[in-house]
Amino acid sequence: MFIHVISAKYLGGYRLELEFNNGTLKEVNLENELYGEIFEPLRKKEFFRDFSISHNTIEWKNGADFAPEYLYNL
Repeated sequence: MFIHVISAKYLGGYRLELEFNNGTLKEVNLENELYGEIFEPLRKKEFFRDFSISHNTIEWKNGADFAPEYLYNL
């Protein structure tokens, strides 16, 4: 089974509550994962919390995203 993010909720800071297609609900903290040019804008919390579900994972307006398997294993 391929893991997909089916819902996401902003919890504060750099934390998200993610629901996966296998029924698992996880809280992930991405604060230490926001390095590199594409993720730098996400360090601004107002930008970070403006995400959507796209292509089975979370994605931000600048195209930054994380593989759903990566999020699941955090």
